[in-house]
Amino acid sequence: MQVMESEAVPQVRDEARNEVAAGWRIVLPACVAVVPLGLALGVLVVQSGLAWWWAPVLGAVVFAGSMEFLLVGLLAAAAPLAQIAVSTLLVNFRHVFYAISFPMSRVHGRGWKAYSTFALTDEAYALTATPEAAGWSRTRIVSIQAFFHVAWVLCVAVGAALGSLIPPQVVGLDFAVTALFVVLGIEAYKVRRSVPVSALALGCALVAALISRDNMLLIAMGLFCAALVCSYVLAARRGSHD
Repeated sequence: MQVMESEAVPQVRDEARNEVAAGWRIVLPACVAVVPLGLALGVLVVQSGLAWWWAPVLGAVVFAGSMEFLLVGLLAAAAPLAQIAVSTLLVNFRHVFYAISFPMSRVHGRGWKAYSTFALTDEAYALTATPEAAGWSRTRIVSIQAFFHVAWVLCVAVGAALGSLIPPQVVGLDFAVTALFVVLGIEAYKVRRSVPVSALALGCALVAALISRDNMLLIAMGLFCAALVCSYVLAARRGSHD
């Protein structure tokens, strides 16, 4: 009996190593692709007047992609906690729907589930929301998320180090946030190809700027969400009448 148990332990370890290696191979392209964005975030943190250590802290604790770029501006402007909380809810609300197709049932254990939920980024979702992932082990799924988490923190930290070397005479780096959201908007348009939705978003932004420039983002996103809900309700009523 003891011989069988001693033989099973190395086998389990080998299987775990293979699963970790498989997770690394799957997530490696995403880690490489995110390097420029992580470096940009690190540079932005330093150039915004925050201490360099804020960069790895945001990368490790917040770990929410575009929200981290937004959070840098909010922290630099000493925005109220309520505004930060509502902005985070609106920006990351899409993550609620990720659980529908993410293979969370394969992640056993409360601690592992808690971390997997925290590390459920857009990239992790894209890599695991596939039919093949339904049969993956917990080790492989968590390895994908953990490797990406570590890679993101390292990139952001390196970006902060590089940002501290950039002389203050260099201006315009704070435009990285605007450029990021412009690119995200273009990519979203390529997916939906909806001119009315794009026009609606632009209109909400203009109205929000007229109401309050200091709270433009919060007002614009609130108006946009309300407009989308109203349009959905009206479309549903028209469909029922037809």
